[in-house]
Amino acid sequence: MNLLRYVARRAGLTVFVVFGITLITFVISHVVPADPVVSYLGEHAPPDLVEKVRHQMGLDRPRHIQYLFYLRDLIHGNLGISIMDNRPVSRDLAQYLPATVELSTAAMVVAILIGVPTGVVSALYKDRWPDQVARVFALGGTSLPVFYVALLLLGLLYSRLGILPGPGQLGIYTPPPPHITGMVAVDALLSGSWATLGDALQHLLLPAFVLGYYSAGLITRMTRGSMLEVLRQDYVRTARAKGVAEPRVVLRHALRNALLPTVTVIGLVYGGLLSGAVLTETIFSWPGLGRYVTNSMISVDIPAVLGVTLVIALIYSVANLIVDVLYAYLDPQIRYT
Repeated sequence: MNLLRYVARRAGLTVFVVFGITLITFVISHVVPADPVVSYLGEHAPPDLVEKVRHQMGLDRPRHIQYLFYLRDLIHGNLGISIMDNRPVSRDLAQYLPATVELSTAAMVVAILIGVPTGVVSALYKDRWPDQVARVFALGGTSLPVFYVALLLLGLLYSRLGILPGPGQLGIYTPPPPHITGMVAVDALLSGSWATLGDALQHLLLPAFVLGYYSAGLITRMTRGSMLEVLRQDYVRTARAKGVAEPRVVLRHALRNALLPTVTVIGLVYGGLLSGAVLTETIFSWPGLGRYVTNSMISVDIPAVLGVTLVIALIYSVANLIVDVLYAYLDPQIRYT
């Protein structure tokens, strides 16, 4: 019950966070030296047409009135009309967000499966060759530019060796699955389109590894540092002195406590991935949120930028809430009141 009250309280605080985010982004979007109407109509549009469109969009009203109208529409689920494609922003987000969720989730799975075991092995073999290899691996993941790794692997595995398919979510001859969630691999699985599922997973593997490699470097370094600290604790020495098997000592006593800071990093990294991996989505022609928000900024599409910012704020709030709830599972001493 305490946990439910805590979740409810955090959900209530999220409302104030979202309100602050909308205020900040609204102010910033209206002080940038760019006119969305001129960007939409072109620099050579007649002045009377510019004023007419400005009046239709409500941009001729005082700033505080515009913000109040924006909040009113937001409460009713209306994120506005995109200047870039003249469609509701909510429809655009429903189209582009699932692809980013699919790619980011796959990248996070890759990062966890690689980063956590590598960090544990690195800590157990401190200053020996497995540790050196793991540290070089983590350093490469955090220091190499994502676009460089993407282009390198794409040129090697696709262009040169032909092991993996090229950019895109599906091959040109593969029929898309029925639209259920918007995530191609998930929709193919739910609809039983096994050939499409196999092709979607092959196209997903390379971009997910590129994003996951960067995240795996962070997770490896955090896991290694936490494990080194935990392995020096008295309760770990006591467990070993009692003759507890080493795998049980490492997995049950050490790793569970060492995962607390790692979970924090995982939550923040996942929220960042969902915010839009612009370069990766561009290189792999992935129709996700990153490319959408980049084009919106270039076009000075204020409704789209505000809508994406709101979604990102909600993503980070939910990610932080999940991390806090996982703390209680990993550490029984934590109590929520």
